[in-house]
This record gives sequence, C-alpha cells and structure tokens, in this order.
Amino acid sequence: MTINVLITVFIGFAGGLAVGSGFVAFLTVLGIIPRLTQLTKTMKMIHYYEMAVITGALAGGFISLNDYTLHFSPLVLIPLGLMSGVFIGLLAAALTEVLNVFPILAKRIGIDGQIVILIMAIVFGKIFGSLFHWLYLVHQ
Repeated sequence: MTINVLITVFIGFAGGLAVGSGFVAFLTVLGIIPRLTQLTKTMKMIHYYEMAVITGALAGGFISLNDYTLHFSPLVLIPLGLMSGVFIGLLAAALTEVLNVFPILAKRIGIDGQIVILIMAIVFGKIFGSLFHWLYLVHQ
C-alpha cells in the first residue's frame, strides 16, 4: 500500500468515527429513542428501535460506499417506503417534542392557544411540497 492510500483510509475512518460519535451523542443527549417509545407506547420494544437505528446507519453507510442497485418490485417498495416515512416522521415528531419546538414557535408568531393550526400547516406544507417534488421535479 502506498502512503496516499493509508492516509485516505485514516482520514475516512476518522471522519466516520466523528460523524458516528456525533450521531450517537445527538440521539443520546436529546433522548430521542426513549421519547419515541413513549409517544408510541412501545417501551418494551426500545431495543428494536435502537437496533433499527444502528442497522439503518450501518446499511446506509455500506450502501452509500458501494454502487448497489436494489431491484425490487413496486409491491415491495410501496410498503417499505410507507414504513420508512412513518419511522422518519415519528423520529422527527419525537425530536420536536423533546426540544419543545412547537410551543416556542407558536409563542414567537403569536398563536399560543392554536398549536394544532401550526402543526396542520406544517403537515400540509410537507405533503404539498413532497407532491410537488415528485410530480413536477422527479417525473418530468
């Protein structure tokens, strides 16, 4: 091995450790996974949530470093996409719950007693933004 390859491996490994440590610290300090299990009332399954995050991070890292194409039928991809979307949505909801984002934002824009309107605006904005992206930008 040449010195350039060794330096590249060292920098890549150090970068991966730094990003992984930051990700774990982020999830641990904010208590995202325990709060997610509280919201869904599945405290007994906390180990499955942890393993899902670890497996997803490892699989995502492995797939992003290699040039893989998974050839699944739409019948497999639709439920897989729905489950992924639900998990990401629940993770984002737990994050905003932990950080008290909505009450602070509602107070700042002056709608203290109407947080439901704020949440629905965010939900519909996300839905319309996703539909616009898929229908206009992706399927051109």
